[in-house]
Amino acid sequence: MTSFADELYGALRGRRTVPPLSARGVGLTIDDAYAISLDVMARRQADGERVIGKKIGVTSPAVQDMLGVHQPDFGFLTDRMWVRSGVVDMDALGLIQPRAEAEIAFILKAPLAGPGVTAAQVLAATEAIAPCFEVVDSRIDDWKIGIVDTVADNASCGVFALGDARVDPAAHDLPGLKVVVRKNGALLSEGYGAAVQGSPLEAVAWLANTLGAYGVTLDAGDVILSGSLVPLAPAARGDLFEMDLEGVGRLSLRFA
Repeated sequence: MTSFADELYGALRGRRTVPPLSARGVGLTIDDAYAISLDVMARRQADGERVIGKKIGVTSPAVQDMLGVHQPDFGFLTDRMWVRSGVVDMDALGLIQPRAEAEIAFILKAPLAGPGVTAAQVLAATEAIAPCFEVVDSRIDDWKIGIVDTVADNASCGVFALGDARVDPAAHDLPGLKVVVRKNGALLSEGYGAAVQGSPLEAVAWLANTLGAYGVTLDAGDVILSGSLVPLAPAARGDLFEMDLEGVGRLSLRFA
């Protein structure tokens, strides 16, 4: 597994892609892929990156159908992945083939450790939710990914941004929360919280329980990305993405 971690870490730092791991004929399992992901993240931490949250990916049928991956995965968020300016500098951030997706972010006030975490426990542990754009990116050639490819590649995570709003999740019907996304001023997509495993709370519970099997917890203060509510969309320099998470807040993100 070390050689695959070498490849993906080199691709991340060198802003390049590698052939799909799933096409190498070595029969990688999902556990193998998570071992690769954890190895790459350990190298990033050794470089000074600090883990500040986790993400669930490939949760909605729209995204699963688009990528041909039909089960969720997880990855880690670091401080260097948080875009706070509203501008995604693709060169500075090392993005290769980015795509944007609108999500609901959870900010935790208490830890969650699986197995056995429930949606009700997620709600109780959440300080606030916020509108979020995740910019996914793949170090795999032309997004030709299977489940082991995206898992090994930190769930195809690139960077993320949060809107200013922080609201109490208990005050909202999370499955019924609607998001409207525009790209360059034109309506791009609409979706609801129910797109992610029926409820974002269920998605975060799945994440806590799945991470628990690998000895990883969701920690107080963590930012948790609960999965895309809409199909992901390619992003290029000059693009402006805007989202309105109705009743919660708005967020704009420009690519440069």
